Amino acid sequence: MSALAHIVAGELEVEYADSGPRTGPAVLLLHGWPYDLHAFDDAGALLADAGFRVLAPNLRGYGGTRFLSEATVRNGEQAALAKDALAFLDALGVADAIVAGFDWGARTANVLAALWPDRVHGQVSVSGYLIGSQAAGAEPLPPAAELSWWYQFYFATERGRAGYDRNRDDFARLIWHTASPRWEFDDATFARTAASFANPDHVAIVVHNYRWRLGLADGDPALADLEARLATRPPIAVPTITLEGDANGAPHPDAASYRDVFTGPYEHRVATGGVGHDLPQEAPQVFADAVVAVDRMAREGVAPSSEPEEDVGHG
Repeated sequence: MSALAHIVAGELEVEYADSGPRTGPAVLLLHGWPYDLHAFDDAGALLADAGFRVLAPNLRGYGGTRFLSEATVRNGEQAALAKDALAFLDALGVADAIVAGFDWGARTANVLAALWPDRVHGQVSVSGYLIGSQAAGAEPLPPAAELSWWYQFYFATERGRAGYDRNRDDFARLIWHTASPRWEFDDATFARTAASFANPDHVAIVVHNYRWRLGLADGDPALADLEARLATRPPIAVPTITLEGDANGAPHPDAASYRDVFTGPYEHRVATGGVGHDLPQEAPQVFADAVVAVDRMAREGVAPSSEPEEDVGHG
């Protein structure tokens, strides 16, 4: 990955990687929790070599990204993260981009594609459609599904906040193992990302994100109208490829549950060979190939195959 840069964008000074030709089609790569922009090191290099301008920011609360004001509320709700992404594109003068991500990043890609389709050339979304609402978060799930969200309930307590703050690296390593049970990452790979959790706002953003989902923390009143629109499960018409790993150990919806939401050119792909939750890092070629294919879909207006689902190798 190229040397990291910084730019003022909205409420933040954003740390980001910028690689590939500046005149190439822009690709915005968005990570989730507990990961950072290094999840895209290999996939980003492949895309840069293919002629794309690759932009990979650290989200609010990660790495060298900082709030401009101490007075700004440390808000982790989905609309806030989407507004950050728009402000980042605006600051760079990027009119539209392919948006691709996983975990929180996939949700942000969904929000951008649903509410600001003129800014989204196409999207690649790992685990599909992840837009939620506080009302949906209030609905109980079957016990086995609730168990998989254990950390969400842990973060709902002050003990959980303190425990995460005290054990950030151990916590993240546990999530990496459970979310990607067949990924044999080494200590250097983990340490490169774990450095991002030392951000002074990291714990506040993570805890607010999960408490907001459960209705235990308020969102920003200025974002209430956006959240109301997102609560209606808005369709997405931009060209889309959804991806799933065949060994994803994190909570994720079944692909059949969101197929109807994508009303434009669409394809679902499954990465095989033991690929878990951090699909861009575990299967960078699969992820990069999906970005290239979605760019072609956007230019040609059709899906790259007539089949509703395609299995792809680890890559």
